[in-house]
Amino acid sequence: MKVLTVIVPSYNSEDYLSKCIDSLLNSGENIEILIINDGSKDRTGEIAEEYAGNYPYRVKVIHQENAGHGGAVNTGIANASGMYIKVVDSDDWVNPMALRKIVAQLRYFVLKDKKIDMFINNFVYDKVGAKNKLVMDYRDILPVDQVFTWDEVSRFKPGKYILMHSVIYNLEVLKACKLELPKNTFYVDNLFLFLPIPYVNTMYYMDVCMYHYFIGREDQSVNEKNMINRIDQQIRVNKQMIDNINLEGVKEKAKKKYMLYYLSIVTTVSSVLLYKKGTDEAIQMKRELWRYIKALDFKLYLKIRVSLLGSLINIPGKFGRKISLFVYKKVKKRYGFN
Repeated sequence: MKVLTVIVPSYNSEDYLSKCIDSLLNSGENIEILIINDGSKDRTGEIAEEYAGNYPYRVKVIHQENAGHGGAVNTGIANASGMYIKVVDSDDWVNPMALRKIVAQLRYFVLKDKKIDMFINNFVYDKVGAKNKLVMDYRDILPVDQVFTWDEVSRFKPGKYILMHSVIYNLEVLKACKLELPKNTFYVDNLFLFLPIPYVNTMYYMDVCMYHYFIGREDQSVNEKNMINRIDQQIRVNKQMIDNINLEGVKEKAKKKYMLYYLSIVTTVSSVLLYKKGTDEAIQMKRELWRYIKALDFKLYLKIRVSLLGSLINIPGKFGRKISLFVYKKVKKRYGFN
């Protein structure tokens, strides 16, 4: 049995898939690579089959009708044989030496029968045309090179958060939370990160830049224009996060704070995109989103509303919207996230 299963959701990825898979193959032999060909209409399936033929003990291909990123991840989890799970999008890639170090550490945990729920690493915003690539690291927040719990986690500062690119989950955690991502829906990576958190108790952080997040292309789902056009899907994911948060059932203060912080980030992104769209319907959708939180859990609504992000996004009137968009523009320039 492999230590790590890497799930590679792939849709029309003929221009990127080889770079992604080559980087994984160069990362050692304790990795199972599951390429999920999600109804591609180009040569993605053929390229995947070539890799499976050349590396039959390391690469497997599953072909399915298009079910979106979430559907592909679901298929990968259901067919994984590794003890740990990593999702690597087909247009991204990894640093082989960094992943080798991570897999060696995971293998040590397996041999010593130590249960780690979530493994965290750094990632790089590999933005098209950017000279200086932003690195998301956590060395000022998480203990380095040691097993730790939420009691040892420091406060996450604005601009820092854990994303799908930075996590490896224990397969048991994903099964315990019965993770099932929505099909044919964008932005489900937020759910992949968020929904298992209540089941995460033990963690390990290695201060290495393993994942390269290839960003800045016009055809990308996280391109701002595309996100505005698909705002209904962002809202759908946002509401599913709201529906599934249960802070009363979480004992650890740091875990509660992080879940609240992450939900605030996603809700702020939804609100800003609706402001950017600027139509009367969009402004009404923004108000409805906040009313949705208020009606479901008034305490949760107050906590998000009085947070730094909630306060910025809810300044009344056109002037308040201008302030929100100004802050968003500055943050976007600093971090280059879409």
